[in-house]
Amino acid sequence: MLRWPIAILFLANILAFVAVRGVFGPSPTAGGREPNHLNRQVHPDWLKVRPVAAAEAADQPVVGGPAPAAPIAASTLPQ
Repeated sequence: MLRWPIAILFLANILAFVAVRGVFGPSPTAGGREPNHLNRQVHPDWLKVRPVAAAEAADQPVVGGPAPAAPIAASTLPQ
């Protein structure tokens, strides 16, 4: 009863292994997806990497630090 499903799964595994090894050609993700993308960039050398200043990092979470207090006004509910 389980002979045919096991045989089909075995053949599917062999087919997947062969496809990963490149027998059917290179995979679609092997090359660039947009080869003309780099040619269309406008002044890529103008991009500068700079550190984040303390004023700009005020809303950034601190890893390992306490959770920031939420800016919510709370009051007691009437009973």
